[in-house]
Amino acid sequence: NSFPVWPRESGQRQNEFTNPMAAVRPHMNFLNPNEKVLGTILVNDSKASLRSHALEGGAIRGNATKYIFWEPSKVTAALVTCGGLCPGLNSIIQGVTNCLWRDYGVRNIIGITAGYNGLSEPDKHMPITLTPELVEEIHMKGGSILKAGRGGFNAVEICKTLRAKGINMLFVIGGDGTQFAGHLLYEESRKQQLAVSVVGVPKSIDNDVLFVDRTFGFDSACEAAAGVVRNGWVEATSCAKGVGIIKLMGRDAGFVAAHAALASNLVDLCLVPEVEVELDDILAHVDATLEAKGHMVIVVAEGAGQKHVATGKKDSSGHTIYGDIGVFMRDMLNAHLKPKGGRTFYIDPSYVIRAVPANPIDHIYCSRLANNAVHTAMRGYTGVCVGAIHNIIVIFKSKLIAAGKKQLKIKSSTWQTCVQICAMPESLTGMDSPPQQAY
Repeated sequence: NSFPVWPRESGQRQNEFTNPMAAVRPHMNFLNPNEKVLGTILVNDSKASLRSHALEGGAIRGNATKYIFWEPSKVTAALVTCGGLCPGLNSIIQGVTNCLWRDYGVRNIIGITAGYNGLSEPDKHMPITLTPELVEEIHMKGGSILKAGRGGFNAVEICKTLRAKGINMLFVIGGDGTQFAGHLLYEESRKQQLAVSVVGVPKSIDNDVLFVDRTFGFDSACEAAAGVVRNGWVEATSCAKGVGIIKLMGRDAGFVAAHAALASNLVDLCLVPEVEVELDDILAHVDATLEAKGHMVIVVAEGAGQKHVATGKKDSSGHTIYGDIGVFMRDMLNAHLKPKGGRTFYIDPSYVIRAVPANPIDHIYCSRLANNAVHTAMRGYTGVCVGAIHNIIVIFKSKLIAAGKKQLKIKSSTWQTCVQICAMPESLTGMDSPPQQAY
């Protein structure tokens, strides 16, 4: 083989091997490799879309093609999961393993443990040999059988490991930082003349990855979060002037908080990072709600209200250390309500939510992503990710999702519906803010 490439940079490229599925599934509808998906489906759209600009000319559609770049019998594939836990990690591992083994006949599939650490320091982290038998039931469990790890990225050392183990196909499952590292690995592999396809599956429980419709695990997280909100409602309604406060994941985006509020239909106030609020407005809404209903439920994303709890500190990676808005809200409302005979019930379920297995909707989505990641690698792409745009799996450059984070649009129908269901006053909605950049 020649080297795997990103087609837009290389011009014409001829894949020489026939997909083995053509022999066992003669009626299979293989993809036309020239199909693309547009960034927007809107006509006369008045807002400039980041996705439309970044994917100008359309994103290459994912799926199996009749002719492939790699000879399956000579493929050694590896999978790595990086960052924190997220529902669906095991479903992705299962899907990639089964597609490689059953559809392409690949028999050398390595599970890299401890994230990028397992590739940078392979002597310290024992890999796992992946087979359909091993992964048969792992989708029933949360977490990752590969023990997801943080840090440890060293492109030069990782390329040495890939070369030493004969790995020519690497599937990287992780967030925006992980995928940008995948892009750097792609660049280093080109520099070292190492023939390897690096394909990413973006992960974020916060659903804040740019360009894609949603990230895997988000639906499962919202389902689990809605259940916790119901528990908070039970506590709040079981005493006079009870206020349930539930802190949910969402450092920079309020998707989990807003969708949990929508799914439960029990929330009276939803605080998200995209909307700055004043404490006096919160207290006024609490008093009015307790006067009208006798109880209240508040959902707050972990990144909301940071101007009130800012730490001014950074972690070792240079990321801002956020103050605990949940504890702040609990203490503030307890002090406010105690003289009035009220009290709060505070719940922080973050690790419970991210540790659940994928629900049926997410598992189906993970299966689609996993299969398409394999098809993408077999077609010879590298330095790319797969994700859904308009519910169609597409291929795009890994470095694109490092351009920023997707946020909840306060002018969107999702947020407007959330505001309406929660009966929130205008002062707490951010509706009077200028429009945000469309995605």
